[in-house]
Amino acid sequence: MKDLTLEQLSKAIEGRTVAIRSTTRLEPIGGPTDKVFPPTFGDETYVPEPLAFERKVPSRRTKYALEWRRIDGQSVLCVVLDSVASQANRLEEALLRAYDAGRLRFPLVRVDFTHLTHDDPALDLSTLGGDGYLTALEAPHRLADALLRDSLLDGTPFRASKPGRAFTDASPSNATALYKFCPTALLLGIWDSTGPKGGLGSKFQRALASEIVGVGVELGVKAKSRIDPAGIEKTDVYEAADPEQEWTTDPDKAKKKSGKPVLVKRGGDKSGKPSVINHGNVTPGLDAAAGGVTLDWAEQVSVLSLPALRRLRFPTNVEGERLDRESQLAAERAARTALAALALAAQVEQRQDGYDLRSRCAFRPLSPHSFEFLSGDGGAPEAFILSTDAAQKLVADASKAAAGFGMSWPSEPIDLVPSEKLVALIRHSRALTIEEGDE
Repeated sequence: MKDLTLEQLSKAIEGRTVAIRSTTRLEPIGGPTDKVFPPTFGDETYVPEPLAFERKVPSRRTKYALEWRRIDGQSVLCVVLDSVASQANRLEEALLRAYDAGRLRFPLVRVDFTHLTHDDPALDLSTLGGDGYLTALEAPHRLADALLRDSLLDGTPFRASKPGRAFTDASPSNATALYKFCPTALLLGIWDSTGPKGGLGSKFQRALASEIVGVGVELGVKAKSRIDPAGIEKTDVYEAADPEQEWTTDPDKAKKKSGKPVLVKRGGDKSGKPSVINHGNVTPGLDAAAGGVTLDWAEQVSVLSLPALRRLRFPTNVEGERLDRESQLAAERAARTALAALALAAQVEQRQDGYDLRSRCAFRPLSPHSFEFLSGDGGAPEAFILSTDAAQKLVADASKAAAGFGMSWPSEPIDLVPSEKLVALIRHSRALTIEEGDE
């Protein structure tokens, strides 16, 4: 197979191809029998009932997203290893790393905290993108996020600025503003539900969806314990009257309430125990609700819907000029091709980053990365590959071609400045978090 060309991609966008799909079989990096730990979701729920019924075992509670799926005509218990939403975030992270490394260029809006981080310990770089910038690729709601809403462009609130107003008025029938300022939102979806129009705000469906699922699940248990090498066991620990001491075992030096020494309490630990201050033993026990799983296999399936891209209309160019019918059709074909190229590049970059999803949940692919065009007339899928270098060239060539039809992408990011009230909110929130951690 050869690398995909711009001509092939453009023909697929214009023709009867309905999707571009990539399916990757994965194996735990510790080997096929290695236990992995899926993400946990809130409160415990019961394992799907057929497992208990068919195998005549008591129903267990779990924090994992378990479900039955039809595979080769059989019901197979599966587990979500990385959800569609989580995968979208990883695709954005991969694009941002490629952008920062200079491998890819596309529109980017970001909030610049760099002028504040050097002399303000409450605004540390580690939680502000690592470099003092927070981008629309990192914000949970992309261009519609409150972080951007509460920032300024040339002294004007972002949503009142020209780009912000254009975004507010955007829709699938006129998507030029998002194409110009945040094309990833056209790929991964966005709903401007908290903007000036409320629930009637800009809403774009997800065109690129990816998910990683474990197939053929066996639930495990996780052992937990800790032996304190200092042999600290039972004793009462009090809040110290002297704030610099934090805690004490001497009741006379403890903070008093109604004449009685106050026991230390943090989180859900029992008041006054050494474990509250991270000393002492942890009683050995088993966690069956989140004890990991073994799998027959894991699989990532990524799908780019071309009908979703074709629903996007671009009646104006990026300068806001209305296009005649012929020019609009050409501009739309070029813009959709550029979006598809960016979607494919995101997947290639993600593959380069690897599949280390979280602690003890890492995988390796069992085959080279490949894609396939899915025809709308029932024909056989047409396979192709896309190397990292070819993906970068494809995005550059597609964006250059689109520029020739008035659909150019800005060469530099749009930098917003956080408003004073946003900075104050961050400072106050972090101060309270620090105080709660000390209590």
